[in-house]
Amino acid sequence: MGSSSPSATPYLNGENRGSLKRSQISPTSYDYSFKILVIGDSGVGKSSLLLSFISAPEDPLQDISPTIGVDFKMKMLSVEGKRLKLTIWDTAGQERFGTLTSSYYRGAHGIILVYDVTRRETFTNLSEIWAREVDLYSTNPDCVKILVGNKVDRDVERAVTVEEGMALAKEHDCLFYECSARTRANVQQCFKDLALKILDKPGLLEQGSVVVKRQILKEKQLSQKKRSDNCCS
Repeated sequence: MGSSSPSATPYLNGENRGSLKRSQISPTSYDYSFKILVIGDSGVGKSSLLLSFISAPEDPLQDISPTIGVDFKMKMLSVEGKRLKLTIWDTAGQERFGTLTSSYYRGAHGIILVYDVTRRETFTNLSEIWAREVDLYSTNPDCVKILVGNKVDRDVERAVTVEEGMALAKEHDCLFYECSARTRANVQQCFKDLALKILDKPGLLEQGSVVVKRQILKEKQLSQKKRSDNCCS
């Protein structure tokens, strides 16, 4: 699960680089398109973290049903003057069923590994299950990885220390954050730093721009076909 770049130094509190803001970006107007995968045991709060990230700060967060299979959400945002489209894949923690296959990892530019700070087994499984999955299936050697300890709002029930989380992140060359999907603590900063790290990788930038170029080409072809059809009608 190691990174090919030594610059991916793990840390707890990211620097306040750049800006991340809600943006009224057209679905077809963006500079880069990136695929993000959120993995970890069932019940660690992956879907809640995603909802906390994509929803407006003033929107109340409600309890959500467990994810069945795989779901994904899209988020348009602006970071350091670049317009980004993030397609974030949310998994159901299918380690019990062995159905999380290479297709979900293929082409991922960022991977978020989530555990519940109140359930030690979810932390242990990151090394014993999920890190091995990443090594086996990830197709991007420059893929940016971030370790996230969720549910810090329940600190009195904590079963995994901050130091243990930092040590595991260092072992696997990940960024590291502790968050709370319920209170939104550190959630925006977590995704922002992930996006910034991806933007620091030339190889990932190239891949992200290729997707956009293909989309533009596809739209041009559709537009030309419509004009051709209108001429012949």
